[in-house]
Amino acid sequence: MDLALRRAEAVRALRLSDEQLAAECVEEFFIASGPGGQHRNKTETGVRLTHPPTELSVTATERRSQAVNRSEALERLREGLRELSFVPKKRRPTKPSRRAKERRLQAKKHKGEKKAIRRERW
Repeated sequence: MDLALRRAEAVRALRLSDEQLAAECVEEFFIASGPGGQHRNKTETGVRLTHPPTELSVTATERRSQAVNRSEALERLREGLRELSFVPKKRRPTKPSRRAKERRLQAKKHKGEKKAIRRERW
């Protein structure tokens, strides 16, 4: 999918409420491994949200509660949409002015002259 189209979809999705955004997403629940005992290892508390228009997918598995993980995943999805909607400024190459070049060369020449005087002493 084209980046410009994904960016436009991300901007549109950011304007939606949490309920509308969640309705647009595909929700998957899975068993999240790790510390937390039997409650975590035998129940599907992990949440994966996939936003098809932008092809963005996030997961949350930190908590033992599916509801808390769902809200955490939604926050991460919004953060990902913000990053996707950011348009960097175009950078234009610049070159130093003639006076800046002259100053830099003059400083180098002055430094070289100081070093030459030091060499003459020894």
